Amino acid sequence: MANRFAGFGRFSLRPLVSKSPRSVAGQVLVLQVALVVLLVAFGVLGLALQSKRDTDAEAKRRSLAVAETFAHSPGVVAALESPQPSKILQPLTEAGRKAAGVDFIVVLNTKGIRYTHPLPRLIGKRFVGNIAPSLAGKIYTESVNGPLGREVQATVPVKNDANKVVGLVSAGMKVKNVSNQVARQLPIILGAGAGALVVATGGTALVARRLRRQTHSLAPAEMTRMYDHHDTVLHSVREGVLIIGGDGRLLLANDEAKRLLALPSDAEGQFVSELSSLDEETVALLVSGREATDEVHFAGERLLAVNQRPTDRGGGPKGTVVTLRDSTELQAVTGRAETARERLKLLYDAGVRIGTTLDVLRTADELARVAVPRFADFVTVDLADAVLRGEEPALTATGMRRTAVCGIRKDHPLYEKGRLIDFVPSTPQARGYGTGHSELVTDLSTATGWHAQDPPRTRRIMDYGIHSLIAAPIQARGVVLGMANFWRCEQHEPFDEEELSLAEELVARAAVSIDNARRYTREHALAVTLQRSLLPRALPELSALEVGYRYLPAQSGVSGDWFDVIPLPGSRVALAVGDVVGHGLHAAATMGRLRTAVHNFSTLDLPPDELLSHVDDLVGLIDQDEAGTESAVGVVGATCLYAIYDPVTRRCVMASAGHLAPALVHPDGTVTFPDLPAGPPLGLGGMPFLTTELELAEGTQLVLYTDGLIEDRRRDLDVGMDLLGAALAGHPDRTPEESCGAVLEELLPGRPKDDVALLIARTRGLPRDRIADWDVPLDPAAVAGMRDALSQKLAEWDLSELGFGMELVLSELITNAIRYGSEPIHVRLIRDRTLICEVADGSSTSPHLRYAATMDEGGRGLFLVSQVTERWGTRYTPQGKVIWAEQALPASVAEPVQEPAEQEDPI
Repeated sequence: MANRFAGFGRFSLRPLVSKSPRSVAGQVLVLQVALVVLLVAFGVLGLALQSKRDTDAEAKRRSLAVAETFAHSPGVVAALESPQPSKILQPLTEAGRKAAGVDFIVVLNTKGIRYTHPLPRLIGKRFVGNIAPSLAGKIYTESVNGPLGREVQATVPVKNDANKVVGLVSAGMKVKNVSNQVARQLPIILGAGAGALVVATGGTALVARRLRRQTHSLAPAEMTRMYDHHDTVLHSVREGVLIIGGDGRLLLANDEAKRLLALPSDAEGQFVSELSSLDEETVALLVSGREATDEVHFAGERLLAVNQRPTDRGGGPKGTVVTLRDSTELQAVTGRAETARERLKLLYDAGVRIGTTLDVLRTADELARVAVPRFADFVTVDLADAVLRGEEPALTATGMRRTAVCGIRKDHPLYEKGRLIDFVPSTPQARGYGTGHSELVTDLSTATGWHAQDPPRTRRIMDYGIHSLIAAPIQARGVVLGMANFWRCEQHEPFDEEELSLAEELVARAAVSIDNARRYTREHALAVTLQRSLLPRALPELSALEVGYRYLPAQSGVSGDWFDVIPLPGSRVALAVGDVVGHGLHAAATMGRLRTAVHNFSTLDLPPDELLSHVDDLVGLIDQDEAGTESAVGVVGATCLYAIYDPVTRRCVMASAGHLAPALVHPDGTVTFPDLPAGPPLGLGGMPFLTTELELAEGTQLVLYTDGLIEDRRRDLDVGMDLLGAALAGHPDRTPEESCGAVLEELLPGRPKDDVALLIARTRGLPRDRIADWDVPLDPAAVAGMRDALSQKLAEWDLSELGFGMELVLSELITNAIRYGSEPIHVRLIRDRTLICEVADGSSTSPHLRYAATMDEGGRGLFLVSQVTERWGTRYTPQGKVIWAEQALPASVAEPVQEPAEQEDPI
């Protein structure tokens, strides 16, 4: 035995280590040593992990056993229900903890408050851990960061006789103590691993030494091994190999070649031309001896790639070597790859071609067209009728509107476009709409639920050759908007599960666009409705002006351009046009507020500059009110032009708040742009507005517009104004309506980028025979003479029946002017659509209507005026004030009302 150990001691690893690593023995040694080291290392690691897991499991089992034992101990329930549970339970838990070898036993109430703890200061504090499962009657183990550090604990419910949880018991150990147990076992594990490594390395060295001796020279055994290896490789490769002699005899065929060509087991040694399993083309190639590279030949149902080379190039025997490769599966994979590529291309085209506009019908049609014919023969899209109006869809597949139909032929028997359909619950469309999941029907002939929808039509569909259906819900934000139906005819295979996924992906891409279009339709309808209610729908009947107008919304929707025509006392007319920067509901709402403000201030009969000052102050207040809101969007860039035309004097007074100057088309056809002082936009404050007064010849056209008419990215402002002047010039006889149409056709051939408001008014003057005026001296005796003059003029106008009331009104107004006003006093009587009486004086004091008491001697004059006339009021002039009153003309002498020219809707 001693001699054996001595011989082992004389064994040295130096020759092995010094051996070149490129030798077989050296490589095998290094590989085997590395493998042994890895195996031992993994074994040591596995033993350590197993020990750690077993120790953790043992700690959890011990904690659970201690907790369950203490929870079921006699007297615990009574102690929990006693007035001082801690006094009773604390000594018991400490004794149990020391006896059981755990780090803590904690008793707590159902609210998680501790009754016991190894650290008395923590009694009464909240337990660290999850008590919800234990309160539900379950046993729960966990690892937490507790007062003692990282702890493994088990929590057990304590139940009373009524099986009700009255408290909890938690027992556990510190992870540190568990790790210490693993650390104590680690030296043993490492020692065992080191020993195994030494033994395994020694055995590996012996094997390597023996291998080195065997490969020292080519012995017969080595030649045998090499031949066996060659034979094994030849018959194991997945490529057929044939060797054919110069005489056409098959010399060698490996197993793969025999399988691919279905050769018999005794084929070797036979002539190739005599093998009946080969087709004529393959035989001709094999016996020809010519070179061939990846030529494709059929062998039964297989598709083979054939390569052939001669064997006599290096002076070897005459013949050929042939390799065969089965490309049938490759062809199938190529087909599947092509199919996947086509599907990806379809999805890409869908992303590009679907959703090009915010129109629901257009988007549905784009979905149908992109899928025909690449995916389906026919596609129909059915949307809930409410979706087309921008509303939320119904919960069931009733009231579905067919919004798109597309197919390879037009004579299909499917429901036509525009039809309202109520799908019965048994149809795939109704099921898919209700569940939100796609329905695949591979054979429509067996789908009885589908037949129940419309039996005569379903028979025609089946006779037409449609046999397969995918009904995919169009779903966005969790709401089903409709159904997309994909149909196939007999010339195509039925739909399968993979194509169902493709259909869902295709519809999902369209659903977002349809939902966006639906929401845009709703928002646009709201904005249009708001703007229609804010803009004038019809113009008032006027004697002073003939008016035409247009309003064109921008491509992006409604915005803040507006206009108005407001009748004023004395047959005068106010024209207003404005612009609020921006688009959408906020701009439309702001426009409505400004138009209402201008309308209200105009009732005060203020001059244009004063009216714009009041509107400017109002805009500033609006900005202050909105400054504190979350959506604080001020009235930035609001402009306005306000003009007042008097047909009696044919004078027009106007003022601008940052707005473009109007255009004047004179009776001779020339066009000018008056030099109008451009005030600041509304809301800036601090700057006065200036007025310009023009005398307009009868027949002059006053053109008011917004910047969208003349401004464009492709042209400057000056170019736009020149184009406007050219469109207006040379046509003095054209009506305002015709001028509006001509201007828009010339300047805006397409839909404008910005919204446009255009207002054209042709001036008229009141004939002098309908106006009478007198100067009145500051003498009460002059009242009687004015009454006589008034009676004569009314008789001349055939309005004598209005004489009593008008004389009373005139007497009261002149008396007030003489008593409270100052010179000069002037009376003007105007016969227009109403009879208007105006009394002007040089005083700026305003009379007030009041109700006189029974014993008062005065104060009834204006009250009588308000009762006799339809309306009355006061306006201020640079010379003083004018008090006016209007009275309706009798029906017998009232002028016939001209039918207003038919206007286009402003939107």
